[in-house]
Amino acid sequence: MTQRHGSMTVHPNSVGDRTQTTAIEVPISIAPMMDRTDRHYRYFMRQITRHTLLYTEMVTAQAILHGDRDHLLGFTPSETPLVLQVGGDDPAMLATCARVAADFGYDAINLNVGCPSDRVQSGNFGACLMAQPEQVAEGVAAMMAASPLPVSIKHRIGIDDCDRYEDMANFVSTVADTGCRHFTVHARKAWLQGLSPKDNRTVPPLRYSEVHRLKQEFPHLWIEINGGFTDLEAVSAQVAWVDGVMIGRAAYDHPYQFAEVDGRFFASDILPPTRQQVVEAMLPYIDHWVRQGLKLNKITRHMLMLFAGQPGSRRWKQILTAESCKAGAGVEVVHKALAAVQDQGKIQTQLGSLAYPLGSSS
Repeated sequence: MTQRHGSMTVHPNSVGDRTQTTAIEVPISIAPMMDRTDRHYRYFMRQITRHTLLYTEMVTAQAILHGDRDHLLGFTPSETPLVLQVGGDDPAMLATCARVAADFGYDAINLNVGCPSDRVQSGNFGACLMAQPEQVAEGVAAMMAASPLPVSIKHRIGIDDCDRYEDMANFVSTVADTGCRHFTVHARKAWLQGLSPKDNRTVPPLRYSEVHRLKQEFPHLWIEINGGFTDLEAVSAQVAWVDGVMIGRAAYDHPYQFAEVDGRFFASDILPPTRQQVVEAMLPYIDHWVRQGLKLNKITRHMLMLFAGQPGSRRWKQILTAESCKAGAGVEVVHKALAAVQDQGKIQTQLGSLAYPLGSSS
């Protein structure tokens, strides 16, 4: 039976003597991004959108097994729904990661089969695993057996010369045989040699039609598309073809556009917050972490683009960038930056009031 939990739809599946949740169905998500989607960014985005599905940065299985788990995996409850993305290829290690994710309270776990970086390849995970669908399936099966959390895959169209639609369909079919239902497809191939991770996000052409075909041929799977989406209009156009859309860099560079998401995609009747309300909601959080010894810029760096395109945006960024890194900097810096935005807005309003209406005479 399909069950709804807040803004999520989950599909339980019987596994032995327990219930295995096989998919979280949310129409829009923010991609896992290294050095971007840490807990402070996620908390910030939760002040803008309550229902968008959020992901952690990729955390390697080795780090989860041997690192400081509280530091790596800790999050604020309000960040949910939240997915832990892991990188690895060893089924036993991935199974442990799934158990840890469940213990920490994550809503789901995602396996990275899309990152093409040399460092990731050296550990035999990320995009290079697309050439080993059976290995991926073994890891997914181990995670599903170890934890009731939904397990999903984020992958590419293909890699190098193994990039025909048939290659991707075989990969998805092999992994789906484990019971995995959620596949997020970055609609580009990845070159494992010769392109940087940054270039691999832009140089290979987008192939949306092949992801659309994947959904047509695997209608029982939740197929989410990723790659090149910059605004909500593009998202709306895609939902006729696929189940969901994942947005990456545009969610970081233009975060406030997500203020429309809850009403537009989740039928929320709660008015979206203003930019000022977002800042004010962040102040207690910022104060808490600064008192714990965190440098202010670890949080405010994620907030720099909040006023993008608005009067005062430049001063907002200047003040936060210059003063957040100073020793002892706290919420007073954010107050100062917000005041500068408000002052600039008043100036713009006053200038506008001086303009004569069309057809008037002086």
